[in-house]
Amino acid sequence: MGLVIIFALVTLLSVLGLLRSFKDKNVMGIVFAGGTLAVFGWFTVMTILHHGFPTAH
Repeated sequence: MGLVIIFALVTLLSVLGLLRSFKDKNVMGIVFAGGTLAVFGWFTVMTILHHGFPTAH
């Protein structure tokens, strides 16, 4: 359960970073925030699908 929360928080922060990078027209920020969003967003979705939410014991 803790892993899903951490992945979700990183994903949300990368969304905020991506939006801010678009606003500032920062290409390097867009690339890194987009990559972070893709990777951690994928980890978040797959962790929820694999382990379920809430986690079953």
